Amino acid sequence: MTEPVRKSITVKTTQEKAFKVFTEGFDTWWPRSHHIGKSPMKKAIIECHVGGRCYSEQEDGTDCPWGSVTVWEPPKRFVFAWQISAVWQFEPNISQSSEIEVTFTPESDGTTRVDLEHRNFERMPDGGGQMREMVSAPGGWGSTLELYRQRAEA
Repeated sequence: MTEPVRKSITVKTTQEKAFKVFTEGFDTWWPRSHHIGKSPMKKAIIECHVGGRCYSEQEDGTDCPWGSVTVWEPPKRFVFAWQISAVWQFEPNISQSSEIEVTFTPESDGTTRVDLEHRNFERMPDGGGQMREMVSAPGGWGSTLELYRQRAEA
């Protein structure tokens, strides 16, 4: 089994707002450079329910899928299939996709700890080693979560 990538960040906001900004407000903080579409990304969307699509709207008018919501438990956690292959293409087969779980834990000081675990890289046809390296490297989940924190605290 390939070791998951785990990142945590504390945001100065309530559990409810932290969850809402991450999911409903995904487009407000997700970097425009992070997409697999054929043209520039216009909007990044997570549909907020089990079975919901994770996708981007592109400037050329197309939608580019990149995931599917598999667990929806607001405001505590959600899980989605990361349907992106190691060559940054859409992977339609969920059984060959890695998975991301995000949990939101309220702290006694009014902040919320957000824990992200990107796992199941071994499901990917190439074993997922390259994807794991990329999402754990600078510019990966660590810096992306910092963008999220800035938005959640705004």
